[in-house]
Amino acid sequence: MPGTRVAEVTASCSNASGSPNITLQSTEPGHPFNPIAISADPADTTTFLAEVTLRAGAELNARRVNQYSLTLWAACPGEEEVEERLFVQVTTGQVLRCDAPFARAEGDVVSVLADVAPWTPLYAVLPQPLGGLTFRLRNHNTPLTLTRRGLVLAPASGFDRSKDTQTFRLEIEVMDRHGHNCSGAVRVEVLPPRRPPVTFLSEPQRAVVVPAGTRPLEVITQVYARGDNVRYTILAPTAPVLFTINEVTGEICSTRQLEVAQAQLRVQAYNVLRPADHDIAVLNVTVQGTDQRAPSCIPAISVSQVPETVPPGSTLVTLRCTDPASAEGNLQYSLEGPLASRSHFRMEGPQLQVNATLDYDSEAAYAVGFQFTATIVVTAGGQPPRSTRVPVLVSVTPVNEFTPACPSGAAFTVLETAFGSAVGRVAGTDRDYPRDSLEYSLEQGPGPTQPFAIDTRTGEIRVVGPLDPQQRKSYRLTVRLTDTYNDLDPAKRRSCLCDVAVRLQPTLDQAPVCSPEVQELQITAGLGGRQPVTRLACQGRPDGVTLSYAIAGGNEDGRFQLEGNTLSYLPDDLAEPKTFVLLVEVWSSPAVPRRSTVVAFVVHVTPRSTPVPPSTTTQHTTLLKEPLVVTLTEASWHPPAWFVAVLTASGALLLAALGCVARSLLCRKRAPGKLLLRKSSWDMVEQKGSKEEQGFPPEGSLGQFDGRAQDPPSQGHGAGSEWLDPARDSPRPTAPHSCWPTTSVALGLEGGHDSSSIHRQTRCPRGAASPEPPWPAWGQ
Repeated sequence: MPGTRVAEVTASCSNASGSPNITLQSTEPGHPFNPIAISADPADTTTFLAEVTLRAGAELNARRVNQYSLTLWAACPGEEEVEERLFVQVTTGQVLRCDAPFARAEGDVVSVLADVAPWTPLYAVLPQPLGGLTFRLRNHNTPLTLTRRGLVLAPASGFDRSKDTQTFRLEIEVMDRHGHNCSGAVRVEVLPPRRPPVTFLSEPQRAVVVPAGTRPLEVITQVYARGDNVRYTILAPTAPVLFTINEVTGEICSTRQLEVAQAQLRVQAYNVLRPADHDIAVLNVTVQGTDQRAPSCIPAISVSQVPETVPPGSTLVTLRCTDPASAEGNLQYSLEGPLASRSHFRMEGPQLQVNATLDYDSEAAYAVGFQFTATIVVTAGGQPPRSTRVPVLVSVTPVNEFTPACPSGAAFTVLETAFGSAVGRVAGTDRDYPRDSLEYSLEQGPGPTQPFAIDTRTGEIRVVGPLDPQQRKSYRLTVRLTDTYNDLDPAKRRSCLCDVAVRLQPTLDQAPVCSPEVQELQITAGLGGRQPVTRLACQGRPDGVTLSYAIAGGNEDGRFQLEGNTLSYLPDDLAEPKTFVLLVEVWSSPAVPRRSTVVAFVVHVTPRSTPVPPSTTTQHTTLLKEPLVVTLTEASWHPPAWFVAVLTASGALLLAALGCVARSLLCRKRAPGKLLLRKSSWDMVEQKGSKEEQGFPPEGSLGQFDGRAQDPPSQGHGAGSEWLDPARDSPRPTAPHSCWPTTSVALGLEGGHDSSSIHRQTRCPRGAASPEPPWPAWGQ
């Protein structure tokens, strides 16, 4: 994966205040590594960490390149440069891969509410049970916790609920027991709690009647508001101060003994953590004489909690009201409030009863936050009428009524090679609110007989183990669906079992595999009909697929023919040995684009009777440049440039020293005062029967010595130049008129392809017969 850490190297400078500069060099062009990233070690400020990571778009293929040789150059200010070698080996096998959202640059996103409980699991880095993984948090400036199993937990003290949206980013590195690693990021967004705003339960404006003579600090009424962290305050009037309010309970008390009067109070309810969340109610307080007192009721406020299955006609509360001005008790009861409350409740005398089913799973219940508010108005006769209002709050609790339902026709198809990929999603349903709130699990955990795992939240099934298409063509899974958050009692959860069928789809478009991919053959041309050469050993994917064969190139004059997987040679009047390089294409399906394999054959054909070659025979065998591309991966040692330079210089000095020693020995054997001038031994071989063939100069070639030193004449290549001829330096036979073979090899690269040439020569003195050249093994 891009950004995967391959190696980590520590570096430090002698000077504690200096920082090293580390660069990366590689002997392979186009290597897949990023420049060195240097960071300070948090444990030791004088030590620096250098990371070698994969660049974006890097593809590692162990069959093509199984080892990279890297050179790290480190330099500190004012210090000598240090060189270190790093060998990165690429092996085949299972590669640790992180999920796509987690491995992206921006990372995966998780949204949670600020009121989640401490230590609540928020995110799982790798939900599939791979085992043997190590998780490391790369940044530590976060209150979140990362466990050894890759779970991100909420802070121990919870989130701060007074703040708006908060964001925390975690950079996590995952490593398995084999050293494979991947990294990614998780961004946790903490949202404000989803609670209803602060709202008064009664009408925004209502009247309160207080009897005259009420004593100081006596409760005259009480206001209620729903919401979180609700507090109360009186905004007006500020003077004279006749009433005070308890900021926690909302009880309004008199500050002195009241006389007949009227006052209007503006009461505000607000969230103490978020003051912007508030509501205002207006109370018209009337202090009346004794005869004007309103009825009193018990309870003065009704708060109840009922399940959604409570039947219509059930009594929620019974008021006990009295009229202080009359003993007859002629009181009337009515219900006021929103239409939703008045349609679900009714008054039967002093009893508040359920009028319609309180369905927790309905849209109407969700619209009011599953809480119904109303006001019971108790009115006494007289002029003017006197009334008392009793606020009512009814909270509806959920009941798990329905069993989860399985999807119809849960069947999926997956490729037999689809390890780690998604199979499909089991979409169960549940009619309880919240809708389709389910947990998914497999009755039998992942194992050899069931290599699958399921996401507990989404129901997505993934392949987590190797599939065995030879033994099984399909798998039958049993998925358990369990509902959540549908009842206050966790023991009343409902579940069901669903059958899921997973069929394996064979992979038909894989290229055949042939062994070997390159063959060298040597045959002798016979007489008569077709002559079998070899038979191709190829296997299709999957097994049993019919393969097709065709000669793709190198069939000069149609000398070769394919029948099935058998390659045959058609004999003709071949006069001289010849080498053919054939390319045979093998494929298994007519799909477009076609997946095929190319097999190369190097066939040396020797005729039954070979004529005697001339005295000097040169054979050239040149590999085709374009069609044949053979990739072989071998473990080899690539010496560094400085080692090659030192070895070359040492060899040149050794050869120069040997030349000086040989020249000094030859000069000592010459006659005094004479300088022998003669031709090279190569030219002497070309003169048959003369004295030059024996290594002696011709008669009369010695000149008069004039006291000056003379050098031997050059051999036609310019002064001071020397040519190494493989034919000249090859060992020669000591017998006269004998021949000896010479071989020269030329290697090169043309057009992006390997171009190799092999030149073989046979050198003979004049008059000697050239023997029949041998056929060496290919590639020597």
